[in-house]
This record gives sequence, C-alpha cells and structure tokens, in this order.
Amino acid sequence: MKKTFPEGFYWGSATASYQVEGGIENTDWAQAAREGRVPECGVACEHFTRYEADFDLAKELGHTAHRLSVEWARIEPVPGEFDSQAIAHYRRVLEALHARKLKPYVTIWHFTQPLWFSEKGGFEQKNAPQIFARYSAHVVRELGDLCDHFSTMNEPNVFASNGWLRGSWPPFKRFAITDMVSITNSGKMLDSKASKGFKPLFLYFRVMKNLALAHNAAYHAIKKVSPQTEVSFVHHVIVFDANWNPFNKIKAWIANYMWTYKFLNRTKNCCDSLGLNYYFYTQFGDKRVWRKTDMDWNFAPEKIEVALLMLAKTKLPLFVSEGGVADAVDSMRAEYIKLQVLGTWRAIQQGADVRGHMYWSLLDNYEWALGFGMRFGLIAVDYENQVRTPRPSAYVYKQICESNAVVE
Repeated sequence: MKKTFPEGFYWGSATASYQVEGGIENTDWAQAAREGRVPECGVACEHFTRYEADFDLAKELGHTAHRLSVEWARIEPVPGEFDSQAIAHYRRVLEALHARKLKPYVTIWHFTQPLWFSEKGGFEQKNAPQIFARYSAHVVRELGDLCDHFSTMNEPNVFASNGWLRGSWPPFKRFAITDMVSITNSGKMLDSKASKGFKPLFLYFRVMKNLALAHNAAYHAIKKVSPQTEVSFVHHVIVFDANWNPFNKIKAWIANYMWTYKFLNRTKNCCDSLGLNYYFYTQFGDKRVWRKTDMDWNFAPEKIEVALLMLAKTKLPLFVSEGGVADAVDSMRAEYIKLQVLGTWRAIQQGADVRGHMYWSLLDNYEWALGFGMRFGLIAVDYENQVRTPRPSAYVYKQICESNAVVE
C-alpha cells in the first residue's frame, strides 16, 4: 500500500533570518560575537540579496512551502520606530515566494533580539510581553496581505534554557555554582565568562513566564489587526522516554511536562495551530549504543511520530516547522528524511492533524554557538564564494515532495 499524505499537504524547508541573511549587526548575538563569546555570523549565506535564486532552487527541488523568519532588529531598530525599508524588503521576499507558488510560513521572532531590547533586560523585563506584542502586530499589519500564517516565536524553551540555565547563549547566565563542564543543545562548551549561581534559575522561570505572556499578548494584538490570520508558535519537543524502571518512567513524565507541556498549557488557548521542531529522543535507563549525527545527537528521526502525537493532544492543526540532521558528507541525510517522513505519516494515521512538513534547513547556515561548522542544508553552501550545490539527499526529498508520499 502506498503511504500517501492528505491532499494539499505542504512540503518545504526552513531558514531563519540571522542564520542566513548576513549583515545584521544590531542584535545581542552580533554584540556577543564582537565580544568573542560566540562565532561571528558576518555575511552568512548572503540570503538577504540571494533569496530569489535560493527560492528558485527550492522550487526546483519540489518544494511547495517555505518557513522563514523576519529580523526584529531590522524592522524595529529603535524602540517604537519601524523601518519601512526593512518591511519593503520582506514584502519582496514574500512576493518572490508567491511568484514561485511557495506557501510562506513566517516566524516573527527567531532568537535574536535588537540591542535596545536586550540591553534593557530582554524578556526579563516586566513589560516585555507588551513590547513584543507591539512589534508582532506591526509585522502582521504590514505583511499580512502576503502571508496567512505567522508563528510568534521559535523554540521559547531552547532560548530560555541556553540563555539562563546553560549560560551558552546571550545573555550568558548559568544556573551553577561550580565550573563543571557541560554541553549545550548546540554542542558547545559553556561560556567561561557566564555569570553563574542560583539567581539564573529564578530568572529562567521569569523568562519562560514572560515568553508565554508575550505569545498570548501577541496573539490578541495580531487578531485585532488581522482577525483572519492563523497564529501559532513553534515548539521544540524533546521526546523523553523510559525503560521498564518505574522511577525512570516518573523521570520521563516530569521531563516531558517541564520541557513540553508546561509552556504549552500556558499558550494553547491562544493558538490556531502549532509548529513542531523535533531533533532529540532520549530514554532514561537506555543502554543502547546510538548511531550519532555530526552534532553527536541520537539518530532517531522516526520518533517524530511521538512528538507529533504529544502536540496532537491539543486538538490543534500541526505542521513540522523543523526537523533535520547535521551531516557534512551527506551519508545519512536521505535515510534520516525517509524515516522522519514515515514517522510523520504514522502520526497522521493515528489522528494527528498535520498539514505540512519543513526540513531544516534549505541551506547550510550559522548554527548559533557552533558557527558554520555544522551542515544541515539540503543545499551545500561554499562560504568562500557562496556557491550553492544541492546535495544528493535533496533529490530524495524532492521525490517525497512531488509524490506526496512516503518513499521506502
């Protein structure tokens, strides 16, 4: 039996503004790079000027959708003042997608913050939700005629945990009282200059609360300016599992609640749909020797099925907003994609209302604290000359996209 997807299912890939555009210098990440705390992003993939050619490649590879983000620091370079040229640029980007019949999924904020916002405390501030809602409403007011689906934010749990628990991302605050070695979600050793102690734990909970309030406030602000717009946020789900041991089962339940369900419970009533980012599967009590990706993550793409079913409990429409593998030599990506797509199909068979699938990423790009070393792209980028080369695995994904079905 051919394993087909629902009619009208969207297939595509994803990018994020800071990771691919280049030339963004008024953010907390750019400032951290100037201080030597994270790698420089610089010109990145020059996607800011090369987006049309990149979208041509996406179209040639069978895609029918594309997830992108707009850069807050470009659009609101000073508080309350919006840059019309930045909006005009993103309008051209969306028009380019429409010209190629690629459905846009826009993320309003993908990690990087304008310096004016971060230097005042970012999402630690009491009024952060109102500031974010103002920005979000402006984006939809200006771009809503070219896009009917906006995600307010990307991976709030990853943003907060790396910034306030691990101390590996701005603002580099770490919940620790020793200099013990740890590894971040991006595989980088902790920033040696990170402030550490017990206070970051309390700040982490404050930030997570404010992020939920920010999403909810943005949802209502967006609906005021564009009631028909579909609003979501993009949730990073780690699938925590357990062996037979009842104590491990309790640990997995607690981990899933704290990482996935707590934030979801605060925000699900202000969502028209949900985006899923999936990369991690971990089992308490697991003694298997896992095959590893270049990021040293367990090779478990099929477990996206479990992640989708976790979000399906909300009864909301879902879309896979990210899922992919770091694989510089392209030896495992095709298999990874096949298994990830099969897992998505299986979730649909069990009742998950999944509407689309975006692989991460269209292009090799800046992988946050790891710089440009990790290669997630369907399309390889030579950073010396910006030449793009689709990898063999991109054509396996093309077969999936064009057949709208699982490829064995």
